[in-house]
Amino acid sequence: MSQPIPPPTAEQVEAAWSDTKLAQVLYHDWEAGSYDDKWSISFDERCINYARDRFAAVAGADGWPYPKSLEIGAGTGFFTLNLMQAGVIADGEVSDISAGMVTAAQRNAERLGYTIGGRVGDAEKLPYDDNSFDLVIGHAVIHHLPDVAQAFAEIRRVLKPGGRVVICGEPTRWGDAIARRLSRATWAATTKVTSLGPLRSWSRPREELDESSRAAALEAVVDLHTFDPAALAATVRSAGLDDVATVTEELTAAWAGWPIRTFEAAIRPERLGWGWRMFAYRSWLGLSAVDRVLSRVVPDWLYYNVSVTGTKPQPAA
Repeated sequence: MSQPIPPPTAEQVEAAWSDTKLAQVLYHDWEAGSYDDKWSISFDERCINYARDRFAAVAGADGWPYPKSLEIGAGTGFFTLNLMQAGVIADGEVSDISAGMVTAAQRNAERLGYTIGGRVGDAEKLPYDDNSFDLVIGHAVIHHLPDVAQAFAEIRRVLKPGGRVVICGEPTRWGDAIARRLSRATWAATTKVTSLGPLRSWSRPREELDESSRAAALEAVVDLHTFDPAALAATVRSAGLDDVATVTEELTAAWAGWPIRTFEAAIRPERLGWGWRMFAYRSWLGLSAVDRVLSRVVPDWLYYNVSVTGTKPQPAA
């Protein structure tokens, strides 16, 4: 088994401020071992349903299972592995700029009884041949990429004619601004309250809190974009993809979800337990249902997440 990748040094973090690709590698290698816990990622019914529903909301259910899929910026394999379990994908491949993340994704696949291919690679220069995949997917990835247009050009290149791209979970401009403010306020309040005498046993150890703060510093470097749904659709069309569509999700669900995630990051996990996780999940489900009703009157650019899909044109007859 590969050894854990040590956290970056202060010198590396300093260098990363002016080198976004270095920042991407450092941050995601560093987070690979704890990423699933940090973001409440699992490979059970809860996340299988989430991944399937998020995919279907923007791309529908036709063509399942896709024979061969590539996930860019795959992280620990959340989207690919849950879509495989949901019957959306038959055969999955993952790629990430972080070697630590590729290793984590393949390890998660092995635990689930799957074998997936994996390559370390930059989404702006994918290490795959033309016309290789029926589907290219990503979840919360393109906001990390310096050149989003180039990434979509690469996606088009590696897709087979008629193949589909589905990118989900990208932050919108206004949704992200609200979420970050809520997260900062929650972190400040939680760490302050749990530093008080009787509540200190709830707080994570100081070294873990300090490490989270250092990770947050790098996170500020790797989160490069927020998106306007219409502008994102135009970028995808400009890359030569057809049938482009966007869907936005999470308004009140994000207003609750981000403080909940931030609270979890500051509290010892054993203090929360399974009951808390189910409360958080059910809260998200309920508020997501409210958000679908509100979408009839609330502009799409106020929602937190935007997903986009498109297809590679078939050659002319």
